[in-house]
Amino acid sequence: MKLALLAASVDPAIGGVLIIGDRGTGKSTGVRALAALLPKMRVVVGCPYHCAPDRTAGLCSACKGSTAKAPKSVLSPVAVVDLPLGATEDRVAGALDLERALSEGVKAFEPGLLARANRGFLYIDEVNLLEDHLVDLLLDVAASGENIVEREGISVRHPARFVLVGSGNPEEGELRPQLLDRFGLAVEVRTPTEISARVDVVRRRDDFDRDPPAFRQQWEAAESALREQIEAARKRLPTVKTPDAALLRAAELCVKLGTDGLRGELTLIRAARAVAALEGDKVVEDRHLQRIAMIALRHRLRRDPLDETGSTPRIERALAEIFGS
Repeated sequence: MKLALLAASVDPAIGGVLIIGDRGTGKSTGVRALAALLPKMRVVVGCPYHCAPDRTAGLCSACKGSTAKAPKSVLSPVAVVDLPLGATEDRVAGALDLERALSEGVKAFEPGLLARANRGFLYIDEVNLLEDHLVDLLLDVAASGENIVEREGISVRHPARFVLVGSGNPEEGELRPQLLDRFGLAVEVRTPTEISARVDVVRRRDDFDRDPPAFRQQWEAAESALREQIEAARKRLPTVKTPDAALLRAAELCVKLGTDGLRGELTLIRAARAVAALEGDKVVEDRHLQRIAMIALRHRLRRDPLDETGSTPRIERALAEIFGS
């Protein structure tokens, strides 16, 4: 889970992270901890969509139409926005600002959760219980990178590029295939069975409950080091090379597993490149592909009714045959 979240933090183009597992295993805690961990980003002052001042593409209409050559900017924390299961479509996509409409008599747009999540993370707990009309909305926005709102005499188009993170319990139902395919990486979190691991988790949680400031201070150095690692990896990412040998390995692995389409190879290569950047390597190698293959391809395998073998053993077998390990 940590590797998937770090990779998505380095390269949002990977396509988000799906975390499925037992209740009480720290899924939500891990995702929400990103808010304090990620390096700050530079945004245009006063822009509700967190537009970047040094870009010319992917801007909102106000920033795109601005005549200022160097708009005022400020460092802002990366948003990790929670999308509640009971949220209305107006709350998610945005709607008419009723307060201004009643007090000033003007039609103004009130941005929703998708606007807040632009250039950040959108987190959905119990994503497998999300209502179908919100799933359709998220699929449209994820495909285009834009949110289009046309209602009540308002027509607004604004950027909405975010890392989609979902978590859930498999006992409560499965995801729609269309939404499942939109997640770049998928991890399975299980309750630890090692006594030492369980004791360590309980001790840390108890220490935090007793004295949160002291607990944060204790781990401040480790968090700062991880934040610096993410920042360095982002800068290094454009220079990481992907040789033809790595592309060939990725294609062989996906063909061996029978994944649909080419999204598996694309995600695998992007994720391996992000892992290489995190580890300070300049070239994608077999070990990077092997490390990320399980979480990049597990949710993309077809179900064979004649083969009761699960996704994990199938990928392990394919890795052994192709990489010889």
